[in-house]
Amino acid sequence: MAETALSPLRHLPSVDRVLRQPDVAILIGKYGRAETTRAVREALAALRDEMKPGAVFDDAAISASVLAYLEARAEPRLKPLFNLTGTVLHTNLGRAVLAEEAIKAATVAMRNAVSLEFDLATGKRGERDDHVRALICELTGAEDATLVNNNAAAVLLALNTLAQGREAVVSRGELIEIGGAFRMPEIMARAGARLREVGTTNRTHPRDYADAMSPETGLILKVHTSNYRIEGFTAEVGARDLATLARQHNVPFVNDLGSGTLADLSRFGLRKEPTVREAVDEGADLITFSGDKLLGGPQAGFIVGRKDLIAAINRNPMKRALRVDKMRLAACEATLRLYRDPDRLAQRLPTMRFLARSMEDVRKQAIRLAPVLAAILEGSAVVEAASCSSQIGSGALPLDTIPSFGLVMRPKGGGRAVEALSAAFRRLPWPVIGRVAEGALVFDLRCLEDEGLFRENITSLRFEASS
Repeated sequence: MAETALSPLRHLPSVDRVLRQPDVAILIGKYGRAETTRAVREALAALRDEMKPGAVFDDAAISASVLAYLEARAEPRLKPLFNLTGTVLHTNLGRAVLAEEAIKAATVAMRNAVSLEFDLATGKRGERDDHVRALICELTGAEDATLVNNNAAAVLLALNTLAQGREAVVSRGELIEIGGAFRMPEIMARAGARLREVGTTNRTHPRDYADAMSPETGLILKVHTSNYRIEGFTAEVGARDLATLARQHNVPFVNDLGSGTLADLSRFGLRKEPTVREAVDEGADLITFSGDKLLGGPQAGFIVGRKDLIAAINRNPMKRALRVDKMRLAACEATLRLYRDPDRLAQRLPTMRFLARSMEDVRKQAIRLAPVLAAILEGSAVVEAASCSSQIGSGALPLDTIPSFGLVMRPKGGGRAVEALSAAFRRLPWPVIGRVAEGALVFDLRCLEDEGLFRENITSLRFEASS
């Protein structure tokens, strides 16, 4: 009985025998012996689990299985994709696409030793902030500047430096949550500051702040509520008035702009967002803002403002834990330099280029691509070019939309078929990510620049609607 049960295993090739096969030997040269051996063991284990009496083992099939395993293991988890969601700065899809100048600068920094913390003039140790400090100050009008790895870190560091063990006064209507469980009250607690709420959810007055001032006050904090809007019976205290109140009580005023911008978005037909320079002019002692949102650069958090406060922040031991690396610093510098030429910003900075793209241009692209996609999905879905609306994303102007155009696909079979079609596009070599709305899969084309690659990519789509 045992002999009968084990007999098929006698024909299962050994690991060494498979490794000696010519096709597998080639894989060793490409993937390494250790990784190929692992793949062979996995392939043989799978055959063993599926073994049936009288099974015959084909060398070519085993080699193919080994190759498939190795290719899957070598596939990067972080995959490039087409963002056709209609959200230009999509947090889950990496936010800002970097400018070519930033990509080149980061590549140079990756390939070479660089003067990260080395002063070439004196031959002594330097400061990494020096590479962007003057540029940031030039563009914002601030006295001094520093940067960390994101805006949440910038807020955390400012609070910890200026209000540890003391009160941070903030309007109840500005105690935001920006996603990922980042809530302002919790970040204050982690920074060691005590939250002092003033006003109500919809209305806060100057007297609310004035009444909260005490010897325990560490700072006044204003948070730009970029990811929601309260309308109706509302009131808030402007930054200029808070700056005056802070000076009267000799406490710092910190203005967290969140997404932040160095350019006037009204130039692109969007509602105006407060710029960093305007926040400086309004008298804030410190301003924090992101690098990878409206600024259009890599992930970073900027802190600009009074020289003495920036110096105190740089002395905080937490600063070292939150600093940026050489690649990000190089990309930040290259991105900031683009703002010296505002007339060409929309051509050179992808974020601004996407926002400034005309609806007519997007419409023409949708009309070109609709028949291409319809031919691929023939018999499985109806495809049409149709108007839609884009949004900035990442908390910026949440209620404002941009007229756009896209492809609307309605597969046969209803809701489940829509989800199946969406999954089929996600399985492409370059996954295509859209949005499901009203029983259809919608591709907003505002962010589609490489039309040739998109056309080539969708030719491998495999989808059949259920009857």
